[in-house]
Amino acid sequence: MTARPSALLDDLDTALLALAPIRRRILAALTEPASAAGLAEQLGMPRQKIGYHLNALEAAGLVKLAEERRRRGFTERLFVAAQNYVLDPALMQAPVDPAAVEAQDRHAADHLISTASTLVRDVARMRQDAAAEGSRLLTLTVEADVTFTAPADFDAFTEEVSAAVAALARKYAAPSGRRYRLTAVAHPALTKAAPARN
Repeated sequence: MTARPSALLDDLDTALLALAPIRRRILAALTEPASAAGLAEQLGMPRQKIGYHLNALEAAGLVKLAEERRRRGFTERLFVAAQNYVLDPALMQAPVDPAAVEAQDRHAADHLISTASTLVRDVARMRQDAAAEGSRLLTLTVEADVTFTAPADFDAFTEEVSAAVAALARKYAAPSGRRYRLTAVAHPALTKAAPARN
């Protein structure tokens, strides 16, 4: 099966194109390579209409040509979509002064959101680049739930985590090699999963 990496939508026009209802249906249907005729049958829409939208999606780089095959005297083109699409958070944000971000309190929610936005954008771009090169992007995700009985416990935990990360950073501060960014965040856990939005 054709590889289906994640794709970063970091251009407003491309994002709007991908978010159009008909095109979202086409992208969702392209979990495996399919032609305009196959999609038309699957989605119950005219083939010409599907073809028009497929051409727009291909021109924007939102679908990739997976295969071409000869059938009854013509060439059938099969397309596949990315596994998922990541919307660059910066598309909806005002420009941020890096110095202002650095000066923020580490407990500020705005700082966490800014950091998370940068992480989403950077990792999605590197994932695309790695997929284009046929290589694997090596990452690490650690998640844990922690319960605090008092604000002082949160403060103590913050100091311990900061000290532990600083010690590890010093231990692995090699003069050369591939540099990694470690980001540790903590926020209140949701009491129940947030509902999915269409």
